[in-house]
Amino acid sequence: MSTRVDPNFKNTLKEYGKGNWNECYHCGNCTAVCPISENGFLFPRKGVRAIQMGLKDKLAAEVDPWLCYYCGECSETCPREANPGELMMTLRRYLTSVYDWTGLAGLFYKSLPALIIALLFVAAAIIGVGFAKNFNTKSVMDFGHHFERIAVFAVIAIFLLPSIFRMFWYTVIKEKIKAPLRTYIKGFWLLIKHMFTQKNTLKCEQNTWRWLEHLLVVSGYILLLVTTVFMNWFSTDHSFIIYLGYFVSGLIFIFTFDFILQRFRKKKEISKFSHPTDWLFVIWLFFIGLFAFFTRLFIDTDLINQFLWLYVIHLIMLAQWALIIVPFGKWTHFLYRPFAILFAELKKERI
Repeated sequence: MSTRVDPNFKNTLKEYGKGNWNECYHCGNCTAVCPISENGFLFPRKGVRAIQMGLKDKLAAEVDPWLCYYCGECSETCPREANPGELMMTLRRYLTSVYDWTGLAGLFYKSLPALIIALLFVAAAIIGVGFAKNFNTKSVMDFGHHFERIAVFAVIAIFLLPSIFRMFWYTVIKEKIKAPLRTYIKGFWLLIKHMFTQKNTLKCEQNTWRWLEHLLVVSGYILLLVTTVFMNWFSTDHSFIIYLGYFVSGLIFIFTFDFILQRFRKKKEISKFSHPTDWLFVIWLFFIGLFAFFTRLFIDTDLINQFLWLYVIHLIMLAQWALIIVPFGKWTHFLYRPFAILFAELKKERI
C-alpha cells in the first residue's frame, strides 16, 4: 500500500479531542509501562509517531487504538505530560468517523452545535408523534414499542454492519492480509468473549472494580434491550419479566451514576478529559435506565396516565440514543474493540 503524507493531519485530529502530538519525543515509556501492548501492536507510541508524520492511511489500517483500554498508566508516567492515553481515545473517535459511511460521526465529534441540532430534531419528531396521537397513553406506548423494534434492526442493517465492513476493508482487505480458516474461527470466539466481558481491562493494574462496573452495565443494557424490545416489558403481566426489567434498569442507572461522578471528580487519569460525546453517552444511559424503571413503576401503580410525560421523555432519549449515540457516538467503541481483537488475530497469523 502506498503511503501518503498529510501535513495537516495533526490539525484535523485536534477536532476530535486532545492534540498534544508534538509533546511526545518518543522515549518509549508509554509502550513500556502499558500492560496490554505487545509485539506487533506497540501502542501508544506507534500511533503518535504516525500522527506526527501525517500518515493518515497508515492509521486507518491499524487496529492498535482499539486494543487500548485506557488504563491511564501511560499518561500518569509520561515525562512530557503528553497524555498518550487521551491521545489514543482521540484516535478512536477519529477512526469511528473513518468507518462511518454517512460522515455524521465526524460531524458530531467535531461540531457540538450540529450534535445539539440533531438531538433537538429527534426530540421534535417524537413530540410530534405524541401530538398526532393526542398523547393517548396506549397509542404513544404502542408506538414506542414498535419504534424500538424497528430502530434496532434498522440501525444494525443501515449503519453498524456497513461500518464493520469498512473497518474490515481498511484493516484487513486493503492490507492484503490472508489468514487460515482456523484463525477466523479462533478470532470469532475471541470477539464474542471480549465483546461481553471486556476481559483485557483486567490486565490494567488495580482495575478490577472498573471492569466489574462495565460488565454489570453492559449486562444490564443488553438485558434491558431484550426485556423492552423482545419481551415488551412495559405491557407484560409476567412477573419474572417485570422483576428482571426492574433489576437490569436499576443496574444501569446506579452504576452509570458512578461513571458520571468519576467524570465530575476527575481524580483518575481516565476521567480527567471528557469530550462532549463522553458526557452524552453516560448521562443518556443513566436516564434511559432511570426513566425505564419509573415508567414501569407508574404502570404497576396505575399512575402512568398522570406521568405519561415521563415516558415521552424516556422515548425521546431512547430515540436519540438509538439514532445518534449508537451509530455515531461512543457506543460504537463497544462494537469496534472486539472486532479489532479479531482483526489483530488475523494480522498476527497472516499467511
